[in-house]
Amino acid sequence: MPRVYLLSPRRYSPEVIAVAFAKTSRSPAPLDATAEGLTAAESSRFHEKWVLDYGHASVAEHAVLHIAVEGASRLATEVLESGRLASYTEKSTRYQRLSADECVTPPELETQPELLAVYREALERLFAVYARCMEAVREEVARRDPPAKDEPPRRWEARHRSQYADVCRFLLPAAAQANLGMTINARSLAHLLRKMLSHPLAEVRLLGEAMHEAARAEVPTLLKYVAPVEGWQRGAAALRQRVAEFRGGGTYAEDWCHLVSWDARGEARVLAALLYQYGDRPYVDYLNYARGLPAAEKRALVEEVLGVLGERDVPPRALELATYTFDLVMDQGAYYEFKRHRMMSQIPQPLTARLGYAVPKMVVEAGLEADYRAALQAAQGAYEQLAAWNPDVAAYVVPNAFNRRVTAVLNLREAFHFLRLRTAPQAHFSIRRVAWRMAEEIAAVTPTLAPFLRLRPDETWQAVEQQYFAEV
Repeated sequence: MPRVYLLSPRRYSPEVIAVAFAKTSRSPAPLDATAEGLTAAESSRFHEKWVLDYGHASVAEHAVLHIAVEGASRLATEVLESGRLASYTEKSTRYQRLSADECVTPPELETQPELLAVYREALERLFAVYARCMEAVREEVARRDPPAKDEPPRRWEARHRSQYADVCRFLLPAAAQANLGMTINARSLAHLLRKMLSHPLAEVRLLGEAMHEAARAEVPTLLKYVAPVEGWQRGAAALRQRVAEFRGGGTYAEDWCHLVSWDARGEARVLAALLYQYGDRPYVDYLNYARGLPAAEKRALVEEVLGVLGERDVPPRALELATYTFDLVMDQGAYYEFKRHRMMSQIPQPLTARLGYAVPKMVVEAGLEADYRAALQAAQGAYEQLAAWNPDVAAYVVPNAFNRRVTAVLNLREAFHFLRLRTAPQAHFSIRRVAWRMAEEIAAVTPTLAPFLRLRPDETWQAVEQQYFAEV
């Protein structure tokens, strides 16, 4: 019978655990016995030799840290949460109410008193309207669905808070503070810290330094040589210059959801992979077979594999052989949820106030449209003043309502996860609109496989747009 147990971080340090696991490749000793015989100094020497000198970086993945970050801007957390092999939980704007004093002031503005005044005035205006919005939209929600007889106020609030908070969050700027907890291994953390220390924003660099210092108390050797990457910085500067000189442009009508490319043979590749893992022939034999199957036979084959899965069952890895590239425009609030799906390859453009903004229908119905638009236009004006000096810093003042462009590459397996989660009724209506549109595009080019996404039949992206938005 196999022996299964934990090497608890309450007993062993992360670096000791990493060494104990690493030594099992060459030692027959039990893992806990190995760990008991290690000291911090011995572990440090091991990592110095094998991880840092010889480059066996995978060993560092066994050293796991739990890092708490408080008071970072939501703009900075985009960088923090860019680590693909990490887990994050953060402050929710659905369940916590924010105020103007919960915003980050970019260090760069400390030497720019006039721009600092512009920045603060824009934020104060946004939060003044946000506070009125939370009350006015709450009253509108209560008018539509008043408390049931004898229903305690707290129970009604628990049922309805998301309905008005989800509307008012469009006013929150990227400067708004967030607290988050992060679980990450030392190898991924080293990569993340290099990105942070190389970032153009001072807040992100300072945050990277603080995280580096805190983490080295637990893994002093594995993060020893973390430093800014000058090559990344020079490359970014070169690309900025090329973009500034770019004078091209397309002639097609731009759409907010553009399926740029997909594999026309994606379905055949998936079917071939499903057969291949249980067969004994070369992959190309199954691919040719799958390409020649009639549509009814293809559907029957897929039904045998995907039709038997429950809602919580993970589809087979073979679905990763069908891929899709999207160019999307969505409001920043939606993007903030979209970016959590880090198994996709996402390439976002910088956050600006130049792609228009969304107006939730309930803001209009609550009588706040004029105030809402005035606050966003003031933020837009502040953005342009700041951007003329520093476009990176200007992004802090941009509210969630403004649109942002992102290219995303995902496979069908990731689409199963993303679309099921983000078309669900409890998902924010802004990301539901995006998910439903992507589902429609995927279904159009993958007609045999897409029906097994098992999305609810009672909603479309047009219905979401019509119900929740006065303008997008």
